[in-house]
Amino acid sequence: MAEVDGRSTITDIDIVCTPCFEGDIREQAVKYCPECLEFLCTGCTQHHGRLRISRSHKLVDKNEAKQKSHVTVTAKCLYHPDRDIEMYCKEHDMVYCLKCIATDHRSCTGVTSLDDLSVSTDQKRETERLKADIMNTQERLENTDKKTNLKSIEEQRNEVISQIEGLARGLVEHIQKLECEALEGLDAEYSKVKGELETDISNLSKAKQEIEQVRSQLKDLDSLNKIQQFVQTKLTQQTLNDAETVFGQTESKGIQSLYLKENTELKSSVSSSTSLGSVQKIAENKSQPTSTTYKVSSWKEENIRMKNDKLQPYICDACQLQDGTIILADNNNMKIKRLDVNYNIKDCLDLESNPRGICCTGNTEVAVILHNNKVWFISVGSSLSKVRDISVTDGGYYGMTYCAGELWVSNGKGVYVYSTTGTLLNSIINDVNGQRIFTSIKHMTVSGENVFVADSSNGVVCLTRDGTVKRERKDKMLADTRGVCASNDGTVFISGCGSNNIMMFDSKGKCLGELVSQDFGLVNPLSLLFDEKRNCLVVACYSGKMIVYYI
Repeated sequence: MAEVDGRSTITDIDIVCTPCFEGDIREQAVKYCPECLEFLCTGCTQHHGRLRISRSHKLVDKNEAKQKSHVTVTAKCLYHPDRDIEMYCKEHDMVYCLKCIATDHRSCTGVTSLDDLSVSTDQKRETERLKADIMNTQERLENTDKKTNLKSIEEQRNEVISQIEGLARGLVEHIQKLECEALEGLDAEYSKVKGELETDISNLSKAKQEIEQVRSQLKDLDSLNKIQQFVQTKLTQQTLNDAETVFGQTESKGIQSLYLKENTELKSSVSSSTSLGSVQKIAENKSQPTSTTYKVSSWKEENIRMKNDKLQPYICDACQLQDGTIILADNNNMKIKRLDVNYNIKDCLDLESNPRGICCTGNTEVAVILHNNKVWFISVGSSLSKVRDISVTDGGYYGMTYCAGELWVSNGKGVYVYSTTGTLLNSIINDVNGQRIFTSIKHMTVSGENVFVADSSNGVVCLTRDGTVKRERKDKMLADTRGVCASNDGTVFISGCGSNNIMMFDSKGKCLGELVSQDFGLVNPLSLLFDEKRNCLVVACYSGKMIVYYI
């Protein structure tokens, strides 16, 4: 074996010493320790034999270990960069370190050590597919125009300022007061949109760098052994999936714009006016998602009853924060319950009255409407804590959601729309013909520009943000509609408490068929939540069961 200054040359190394490699040194291994699962060079072998903790270990020749498929995988875990990848989870089709398996995949089926993994000998087709997908994703990332959008937003901000100042000129002090309020609203909306665009640009840039990195890594794939190739392709696929997710999330927002929606009656009713105009944003060329026809692959029941629960859980509603955290509203036990990544209860917060609905109002905040006509705003951090509350009218009914900075609350006859400070903004009860829209509201959810309201007798009613009835979603297979939720691609899921099933509808209202029936263990489903992070449908039933359907 060739040496330089006592060290092996890189070209002659067939198996790298594990401890040396972790110190960024490439040294030829000569022995293997089955107990430590490490290849050892000459120096590390001597050191290994001197340590009290390892001196009794039986070392084998590195070639013998290689023949027995003891393979060192030098790739690091995506979620714990200081740990080596050692396991494969078939359920999630991804490779992980031991810490990942212990914390997030204990209940998964098909968890296998890489040493025991049987891998197809032909990775060429998979590599070629990844290369093609990477090139396609790179092209789409390059062609996004968020930077141009940011520049146009800045120009439009100046145009809106000119409009605001033009309207204010020559008017009384009352108008000047309204001008200040409008400018504050503009700056707030501008800052929000600018921040979103800068975040999108940063995420896209990061995704481009990661894609370029894995593209470079694929060039050396043929020089790796089978397991290493398998691990690298899985890591590359995950990076590719993440980039596609980032791209989809940013592109789905469309091109953001700012404009001033003027108050046309301002000049004739200055003394009674309350606003100069509201700065709003519109999305141009926004990509329209395509609804998916899903199928259930498996399901399991989760225990959501706590030791100190006095009654059987009645999960009247659920919501999911941006980081994937799920919060349940337990009506019977007057609690909200936080779940961990394995759908086990992590902690809870006691409420002063029975909850009737829950929704996310921020990245780390949820709102819960209570039977006593209060809405609690709760911070979700290391613990659950109440931040403030507001009063509403007729809060004892089920159903609440958060749409464009406003709370939509069921009032028995229809929907009240409140600001987050408790001001009543709108009342949605009758249609344009004066006819009652709803019979008995149970749940509400937001999807894109629409609000979907589950009405036990009328299926689900789709409303625009101004309260106009857009369409209804009904099917003869649904009875006593209770739960409604939507996926990011626009697919709407509706549960029938009386029909013991869950139906799917596309964004245009077309029925896509039955997703879950009583054959899948479903009885009297109440609330629904689509878990985007894990691609699952979480269903709470009248019996107190919570069932997770993997789709």
